[in-house]
Amino acid sequence: MTVPTAVHSRSTERAASTANGILMLLVGLAMTLGGPALVVLNPDALVNVVGGISVAVAGLFLLCGLYSLQPNEGVAILLFGDYRGTDRKTGLRWVLPWYTRKKISLRVRNITSDKLKVNDKRGSPIEIAANVVWRVEDSAQALFDVDDYQAFVNIQVDTALRDITSHYAYDHGDESDAPELTLRADAEDVAARLRDELVERVKVAGVAVDEARLAHLAYAPEIAGAMLKRQQAEAVLSARRLIVKGAVGMVEAALADLNDRGVVDLDEDRKAAMVSNLLVVLCADREAQPVVNTGTLYG
Repeated sequence: MTVPTAVHSRSTERAASTANGILMLLVGLAMTLGGPALVVLNPDALVNVVGGISVAVAGLFLLCGLYSLQPNEGVAILLFGDYRGTDRKTGLRWVLPWYTRKKISLRVRNITSDKLKVNDKRGSPIEIAANVVWRVEDSAQALFDVDDYQAFVNIQVDTALRDITSHYAYDHGDESDAPELTLRADAEDVAARLRDELVERVKVAGVAVDEARLAHLAYAPEIAGAMLKRQQAEAVLSARRLIVKGAVGMVEAALADLNDRGVVDLDEDRKAAMVSNLLVVLCADREAQPVVNTGTLYG
């Protein structure tokens, strides 16, 4: 038996038909004040009394259709649950009072996700958080296609962040490993992929993502100490490698200079001894202690 698939109806924002609120305010006030005036002018006439009360009630009814909109705000207009459009015109606006109005902010919003504890590509536990700049682009989708668009965006940010983290390692591994993008060294590339994934995830809610950045990135506390020792060891090895490379260059230059100037004639054994001594002096952590040699290399 085939189970029917539920069809998701997609809403689309369209402009609502509304009127200038200033004009309707004046008309409503005139009717609200003019109705009692008719009664006061001739209180004995039943027609004036009924007409005055009716005009005043109609004026109050018109005033109930007024609403105001600030810049980057919108209001969805509904008639008995049927979507009739969205009004984005600022100022005092008016619509028939029996229309339902739902306001929605169209301003740019900024959220910072909670710190998530997830595993990176190598399985190392890390802590990560993101900062996302977003805004409502289609008010109809935001209001009618998801239950709560703000909660929907928050959940999708966490989900996208977990998915992105599983595709990248926190940092580079051993030197033998092939070069790859990492969370720490390639933050711009990771942020671009995070934004692209968020755009796809939240478009069903009529939301546009303007920017996404990593706001926090660190190893989880249980492995932070071990990873710190590893980073320190890598730094020491890198420094040693640089020191040895420089020392070899200095020794090579010294031997070449002595040979060119003819200061001393060194055979291979004396050259080897000199190279050994210079490397010890240049690569040692402490200052060299001079030793007076009273013999000869061959004695």
